[in-house]
Formats: sequence, C-alpha cells, structure tokens
Amino acid sequence: MLLRQDISKSLYSGLGAAHFALLFVIWSLLAYGHLVPASLLPTPGEVARTAIEMIRDGSLAEHALVSTFRVTSGFLISAVIAVPLGILMGTWKWAMGFFEPMFGFIRYMPASAFIPLFILWLGLGEPEKIMVIFWGTFFQQVLMVMDVTKNVPIELIEVSYTLGARGFSVFSRVIIPASLPGIVDTLRITFGWAWTYLVVAEIVGASSGLGYAIMHAARFGHTEKIFVCILTIGLLGMITDLIFKFIYNVLFAYQRRGT
Repeated sequence: MLLRQDISKSLYSGLGAAHFALLFVIWSLLAYGHLVPASLLPTPGEVARTAIEMIRDGSLAEHALVSTFRVTSGFLISAVIAVPLGILMGTWKWAMGFFEPMFGFIRYMPASAFIPLFILWLGLGEPEKIMVIFWGTFFQQVLMVMDVTKNVPIELIEVSYTLGARGFSVFSRVIIPASLPGIVDTLRITFGWAWTYLVVAEIVGASSGLGYAIMHAARFGHTEKIFVCILTIGLLGMITDLIFKFIYNVLFAYQRRGT
C-alpha cells in the first residue's frame, strides 16, 4: 500500500476485471430485479441478443466502420498539425506567446456550438463531421504537446550546450527524443477525446455511424440498441488505447511503468 508502489501485472489486470464484473453485477441486479423500468434499463441478455442481431445483419459493423473512419480522420488531421506546432510552442517562447493565448481562449468553446457554422461552411457531408472531431481535439492536443515539450529538464539542454551541441542539433537530438514519450501519451489520451465527440459529430445530417444509430434508436425507445452502440464505442476506444500502449512499450521500453 506504499504510495506509487508497483504491483504485478496479474494483480493490475485482476483489479480491472473486478471493476468490470462489479458494474455488470450492479447492472444485472437493477435490470433483472426490476428496480429500474425495462424501458430505461434493458437487461444484459436483451443487449446481448440485440448485439447478435446487429452483427448478423451487418448494421453494427457498418456503423462502426463509418464512425471509426470519421474519428480517425479527425484525429490524424489534428495530430499532424498539433504535434509540430506544440513542439514549436514548447521550445521557443515567442511561438508560445503568439499562439497560446488564442488557443487557450478557443479551447473553452464547446465544439457542438460550432456545428451550425460548420454546416454552413462545409455542408452536411463527411467534412463537417470530421471537422467537429478535429475542432474538439486540436486545441487541447496542441497545448498538451506544448506542456510536454517545455517540461524537458533544462539540465539536459544545458549539458548538451556544454558538450558542444548548438541550435538545431539540441532541438533534434535532445528536445525531440526527450519529448516523444510524453507526446505518444498525449496522442493516446486525445484519441480517447476524439471518440467522445463522435455522437456530437453525427447528430446532424448523418445516415450512418454509431452516433446516428444511438439517436435513431432513442427516437423509437430502443434502449437496448443504444446500449449496444455505446458499448461498441467503448470497446473501440479501448482497442485504440491498447494500441497506443503497445506502441509506447515498444518504442520506450526503458520507461515502462507497469501499467
């Protein structure tokens, strides 16, 4: 029970599984015990049967693929711009002074508030939905990358100067390598945020996607379909999180933290 003491991987995995099991038990007690109306909380069996039906008719895969494309596109466009810009801001104070105040101001504006403008500017097609995800991710992403970069220990930079490094050499051989682990972690976290904007992105003018399926099911009171789509989004998000953790452990094995 010591603070920040490492635990075994088996214990770590077991604790996570126990948490899922606890939530499942609570859900089952509430649903099967009729403590919550069936119209508000379907049973795990109903959700499982609906999921199987949606898998068999191909609708779940279709919605999931469309949503994955939108989230991934918005995230990648954001990352391609945010990562170099964040590194620039974290390395040179003039860049931070120019960009940070405006980005700090915009990041408090909800992406959903811009949907009417995005529709006017981009129409109701894919660009509008990708833009919502981009807008909801970019400003947080660039500021987090900036923080990671500016927190590179000054001692590393001073030692590199002492050893004769200058200019771009310090940037490429000290700042970038020292920042990369934190940048990969930032990308992992912000990819999760991109998934949270999915329903907002698909709420208007969509005819497919998990967010669309959730809204369509809500109109007809099909709560079991809502649960299937929400759980699918959670599963897809968990898969992307595991992919980023795998990349982190492969690239930065020397910094493994046992998580």
